[in-house]
Amino acid sequence: MARLSDIIEEFLKQSIRDMDGTVEIQRNELAIQFNCVPSQINYVIDTRFTSERGYMVESRRGGGGSIRIRRVDMKRPTAYLMHAINSLGTGITQQAADSFISNFADYDIIHEDQAILMKAAVSDKALGITENPQRDMIRARILKNMLMSLVVM
Repeated sequence: MARLSDIIEEFLKQSIRDMDGTVEIQRNELAIQFNCVPSQINYVIDTRFTSERGYMVESRRGGGGSIRIRRVDMKRPTAYLMHAINSLGTGITQQAADSFISNFADYDIIHEDQAILMKAAVSDKALGITENPQRDMIRARILKNMLMSLVVM
């Protein structure tokens, strides 16, 4: 039997497909529909609809907690790359960077050999810095520069 989180995730993904890539939900209404607490909805959105997985989430406070989830158009590589660049922030872990890069390869935005090189370039071993905040900041800058070079190609 599927876990409630899996059921909510699949419902949201189907809603996104049905609505041509964007869905707007009321967190409280969805919680009532699935007979759960609103924090369960937050958990699903926070863990399964991340920028690493190709989603943009906008939250509006008040009035029941409106949330808009949009799937980034993978058919337009430039749009997806710009989304990724904008969502990286000032620092990124090796695991998150690897996830982004794997998605780029999975959606044929980059070739598999490029993914291998990019992962090697942003690895902890290559950076050789033990201080975590500084290492993640440098990794984010390197990854952003690599992605920007793909945008302008």
